[in-house]
Amino acid sequence: MAWNQLERLVEEAEADPALRRALGHCRSLQELLLACQRLGYGIDRQDLRLARSLHRSGAEIGATASSSLIRSADCRDAAG
Repeated sequence: MAWNQLERLVEEAEADPALRRALGHCRSLQELLLACQRLGYGIDRQDLRLARSLHRSGAEIGATASSSLIRSADCRDAAG
């Protein structure tokens, strides 16, 4: 598990609109994970599930990008 990689992704996505757009174009959870790996983030499905669980319980992960990333992964996981 690479929680620090997920935190880094969230911080960088908050600061970089182009990164947010690129991740927003992913159409499935698998695409999202592949994009993250290609961009150098060692994130896996388990990381996103843990983040989603913490987000749902009200725990603070990062800031706004974490929220949109989690919602995005949530929708993609349900679809894929």
